[in-house]
Amino acid sequence: MQAREQRGLASNSVLRVRAELDRFVVALRAKHITWSQLRGCDIDRFLLRCKNRFAPGTVAQIASDIRGFLRFLFATGRIPHDLGFAVITPVRRSPDQPPRSLPWPTVRKIIRAIDPTSSLGRRDRAQFLLMSACGLGAAEVLRLELSDVDWEAHRLHVVRCKTGTPLWLPLLPEIARALADYIRYARPRPTAARQIFLSQQMPFRALTGSSALGHRVNVLARRAGLKEHCGTHRFRHSHATRQVEIGTDMKTLADILGHRDAETTSLYTRGAVQRLRRLALPLPK
Repeated sequence: MQAREQRGLASNSVLRVRAELDRFVVALRAKHITWSQLRGCDIDRFLLRCKNRFAPGTVAQIASDIRGFLRFLFATGRIPHDLGFAVITPVRRSPDQPPRSLPWPTVRKIIRAIDPTSSLGRRDRAQFLLMSACGLGAAEVLRLELSDVDWEAHRLHVVRCKTGTPLWLPLLPEIARALADYIRYARPRPTAARQIFLSQQMPFRALTGSSALGHRVNVLARRAGLKEHCGTHRFRHSHATRQVEIGTDMKTLADILGHRDAETTSLYTRGAVQRLRRLALPLPK
């Protein structure tokens, strides 16, 4: 636990790293390669297979995890040479474009495409408002429990998935109305589940995967006339870009989004085109 705190890794990140390393170990065992027999070409072969399956950023992360693991094996005497230097990480350029966001009128158009009279529509509206107006990710929306809503204090308790950081956000009136409408009239009952958002079909269980929410995003985006693919995270990006547009300072925005690195938050300034235009200086005559 102490090492995890020093590295600042969330429990989900630890599980991800372990899963990647388990895959690496299984691949070596399939070839009957022991640690003493491990060579650089074996590592390259594994990463090339990963390259055919995953995006460059994912491959770079896997390579980084393996490099750290090999250095640990060398430091603890399990392998005779430090093979961390043999791990070639794919070159990743700094992002030239800001995170993809939607114009705020488009976000509002998608929300207006929701049918507020149906049970599914009531659930959609509450979820979409949480993503667009609070900047929550899909997993954070689905993890919300009934006890996370403080109705009297008008605030919402959120735990960031990546960092595990607890955060209280203001419960805006429109979001409060959407949540109350869903809980009172559309949330299935009876059920022992404490999560707010449940499946529509029996047995009524908490929604655990974000794929269903992603599907609803695309259905409603197409209904609103948007032809391109629209994932759930674009609502979070749209929220962040909108905050920059209206002048929210970077520290506050970083706290809202749960960013530990201010440089991550600063990426959204490149998407705030209108504000950047106001900052531009006139050309000298």
